[in-house]
Amino acid sequence: MPTDPHIAAGLLGRVAHGRVAASVRALPFLAPARHIVADGRVLLRMHGGHGHHLVCAGSVVAYGADNMSCAPAGAERWSVQVVGVCESVEPTAGQLARFGPCPVLVDGGPFEPVYLGITPRLITVESMGVVVEHPLDRSG
Repeated sequence: MPTDPHIAAGLLGRVAHGRVAASVRALPFLAPARHIVADGRVLLRMHGGHGHHLVCAGSVVAYGADNMSCAPAGAERWSVQVVGVCESVEPTAGQLARFGPCPVLVDGGPFEPVYLGITPRLITVESMGVVVEHPLDRSG
């Protein structure tokens, strides 16, 4: 199982979103997030309205992203997991530009961007091999 941070960063750069996993009162939860890789960290943009960022900041979290549902036929499927300490961050203007525009609404209310950074302590990359035919392709 490759764990090279450069491989993981390159793969994360191919998709825009993933899920952060944390724990609230010993119960696990997943929350969607937009990510970029910058300065050796995974930076996340999340909706602040649900308060998930308050649980993540100061805790050890896991972040995962993959191409399982979007890889074209003939392309390798992969999954990246990053585990580390999460903290609130203030992104630079350049990092904000890399995140791109924010969503307008989340669950019918205005999107409230909050930013977190994960300093990796453990990185795993899993390769699922090449799929000859995309499972949703019914053209044949």
